[in-house]
Amino acid sequence: MSFHEVRFPAALSFGSLGGPERRTEVVTLANGFEERNTPWAHSRRRYDAGFGLRSQDDVSEMISFFEARQGQLHAFRWKDWSDYKSSTATAEVNFEDQLIGTGDGVESSFQITKTYASGGTSYVRPITKPVDGTVTVGLDGLVTVEGFDWTIDLTTGIVTFLTPPAPGISVSAGFEFDVPVRFDTDVIQTGVASFQAGEVPNVPVVEVRI
Repeated sequence: MSFHEVRFPAALSFGSLGGPERRTEVVTLANGFEERNTPWAHSRRRYDAGFGLRSQDDVSEMISFFEARQGQLHAFRWKDWSDYKSSTATAEVNFEDQLIGTGDGVESSFQITKTYASGGTSYVRPITKPVDGTVTVGLDGLVTVEGFDWTIDLTTGIVTFLTPPAPGISVSAGFEFDVPVRFDTDVIQTGVASFQAGEVPNVPVVEVRI
């Protein structure tokens, strides 16, 4: 799969509709009870970029982006305005936001993740597209220095320490992130008359696995 390390214009994704999708297989037994299973370890996001378009200039910019990606062919970055950082929606990003691992004295690379917890259960989401300049990392509650203590691969979301953290040392991180997506169509249909009449073009976008 070809991935373009470019973000869909954030001003156009603002106002779009979308969110996480799960796949659950439900089997109803003869006694009326259910068995529920899922083939997916991770959720997948879907969006409709059409709802973020407010003018003909927006439509023109979106079509240029679509053509440069050649429709569904090349994936790209997407800012999900409802969920784009390690902290809560109204808080500032902090290096203690997310626990991403524990040192063992050997491992030096850690995937940044975001944990969603509720009711005693949690889901750990791998973050593969952090935003440049937003990542901060800590060891046992102390902030560390990028370039001196660690580096970040912005294409994978992997933090690599120059010296492996000692056994038992907690590794935490704070960051903003994008979602890797592609267009879920090879056809974009819109027109000046329909747009002025308030009709929103359908521009489906779907998350891809990296």
